[in-house]
Formats: sequence, C-alpha cells, structure tokens
Amino acid sequence: MKILFLEARNDIQLKRIKNIEILPTKIGLLGIVQYADQLQKLKETLENSGKEVIFGKSAKTKNVGQILGCDIKAAESIEDRVDAFLFLGDGLFHPRMLLLKLKKPVFFLSPTKNKIYQLKDSDLKRIKIKQKTATIKYLSSKEIGIIVSIKPGQNQTKAAILLKEKLRKQGKNAYLLIADTVDYQQLENFPFIECFVNTACPRIALDDYEAIKKPILNIDDVP
Repeated sequence: MKILFLEARNDIQLKRIKNIEILPTKIGLLGIVQYADQLQKLKETLENSGKEVIFGKSAKTKNVGQILGCDIKAAESIEDRVDAFLFLGDGLFHPRMLLLKLKKPVFFLSPTKNKIYQLKDSDLKRIKIKQKTATIKYLSSKEIGIIVSIKPGQNQTKAAILLKEKLRKQGKNAYLLIADTVDYQQLENFPFIECFVNTACPRIALDDYEAIKKPILNIDDVP
C-alpha cells in the first residue's frame, strides 16, 4: 500500500503579541509543522523587538525549527546557544517534552490568544512522579510488554527487539505487542504483564498513561 504524506497548515495569522518583553534575549524558536510557514514571520517580529532568534534543524524534519513528539533535535542542536526556547503551537504536549528533556526555560506562544506563557517545573511534577513510579516498577518486574507501532515515523521495531534481548539477558520475560494504532483496551488482554515500555508516540506514556492502567515508560527513559 502506497502512503502519501500531506502537510497540514494552520491559517491563523499572528497579530500583535501582547507580552514579548517576558522573553530573554537569545531565543530558540520552535514549532510544529502546522505553523512552519509562520515561524519566519514570528522571527522577524521578535527581532524587531530586540531579540536574537536562532533556528535548529533535525535530520528527520523538513523545516527549520520543526519538532515532533519523538524528535526534538531542532532544540537540542542549539541548546548551548540560547537563553530559552519559544514554541509556537497549540497544546502543552510539545512544550512539556522540551521542559522535560532540556535544561533551559521554555515559553510557548498561543496562536489563538497571541500571548506568551512560561512553563514552570511544577507543570511536570505529576509526570515526573509517574515516571519515577514506572521506573521502579520496571526494574522490579519479571513480565514486561513492549509496545510497538508500525505507523511510519513511529516504528521502532529494531529498538524494541534490542530491548527484548537485553531483558532476556537480565532474566526477564519481554513480549512485543505490535499494532498500527495502539488500543489501550487491548492491553488489558495481557493481565500477566506487570509493566509496559512504549516505543511508539511518547505522548502515550506522558499524556495517556492513566488510560493504560499499569506503569509505562517511554523507551528513551528506560534505565
């Protein structure tokens, strides 16, 4: 079956941003593909306000400054050159991922409110507690399920197989649970599994962990 990728763009036009002054001087500018064509316009607006704007680039993405849920290389590549990051997009998933993985302040610009907000460490407190709990359970578990998606861009089958072999050497039993779209209800068909490792979209472990009903770690967070 042939797959055709079509970029979806948001046609919201940025107006006067209400509080640019809360940003530090050197900004790493990031966004999702829906707003990729507006990043350059935002760069000009920020520079006209006295900010220095820097773009990074990932080998996995088409556009400068573009990040994915599973790829923030565009941010990591410039982390030592900026004072903070500004994300253009809707929702908190991507900004939370940045704050979780990077050691710089993270701001996000709401394209509907034309206002900048800063994420606080307290925004991640619940996620960090869940991660710590899941890590402890992972280390003590004998039966571990490894979630694998075959969706393009999410498929990490090779990494899953390597993890399974690593767990086998540690005396644990690991099971590859392969699907196109991960159905959380189907995971309940494996009641013997004590802990899950997610190799698909990281949102499953960061935002949707309550639906899983068992401890779950993203593969990048496996000790």
